[in-house]
Amino acid sequence: MPEVVTKILLEFLSLSKNLLVLFVGISFLISFIQAYVPFEKLEKWMGGKNPLLGNLAGAILGFITPFCSCSTIPLLVTMLNRNIPFQAAMTYLFTSPLLDPWILALMAYIYGVKVTIIYTVATFIFSMLIGWYLDKNNYKEQVKNVIVKGALPEQDQARRKDIILNLKESIKETVDLIRSVLVYVLIGAFIGAIIKEAVPTNFLTFISDQNQWWVIPLAAIIGVPLYIRLSTMMPIAQALLVNGFPLAPTMALLIGGAGASLPELIMLKSIFRKKLVGAFVVSVFLMATFSGYLFLIFEL
Repeated sequence: MPEVVTKILLEFLSLSKNLLVLFVGISFLISFIQAYVPFEKLEKWMGGKNPLLGNLAGAILGFITPFCSCSTIPLLVTMLNRNIPFQAAMTYLFTSPLLDPWILALMAYIYGVKVTIIYTVATFIFSMLIGWYLDKNNYKEQVKNVIVKGALPEQDQARRKDIILNLKESIKETVDLIRSVLVYVLIGAFIGAIIKEAVPTNFLTFISDQNQWWVIPLAAIIGVPLYIRLSTMMPIAQALLVNGFPLAPTMALLIGGAGASLPELIMLKSIFRKKLVGAFVVSVFLMATFSGYLFLIFEL
């Protein structure tokens, strides 16, 4: 028992450190470069007359900003502050941690081109559908007052002209953001450490012997609370496949683990009301489950 407690504490310290370092770095970088990004043009593109084009833009933005599930939040906050259409922002929230060009190349090398294509198309389309559904059902009303105040265009112009001013403002905004989410990050890291160290490894072996049609949603449920980056999950998934764990539930576990995490959910709770947080969890679960079934059908 003391050994398990030690492992949990060590995992908590490691996870907390990695999360905070990553979150600080991403937050500062986004705060710094946002002064140079023409958000007015981006808003016009995403908020044009064609909502499908705006939704597609959100999916593409997630593809070119491959963050882990926690690191998507700083840019999501910026998008909400800048009045980027809710549909596009939500689509970005789902695609960013799941679609990474480098990871897709690695996936093609490990699992083959067919698996990679199915994964890419499934996550891309499901993310757009979820973004559309959340917007269509007025989930935008479930967004709380956003953590960081959006900068005015005049402030952006001043920061563009003075790099020292931009550095100072970026540091200030990063500190404010970290203060507002620090408790949530630590709580989520502690819960994540408990789950990682307490779940018995032979549990997955037992699951692999069962019928895949009910194993797939179970794998998605297991994956959702875990804090797993795709780059971390890839060798884990490979090890599962080598040990005889089926492909379909493995991919459901991968999508569930990379698409959401307890630290992310706890941080999202600081900007979303319970109804939207719940919808996010259900959406990731459904995406992971249906994608798993898609892999099963193609495998059959």
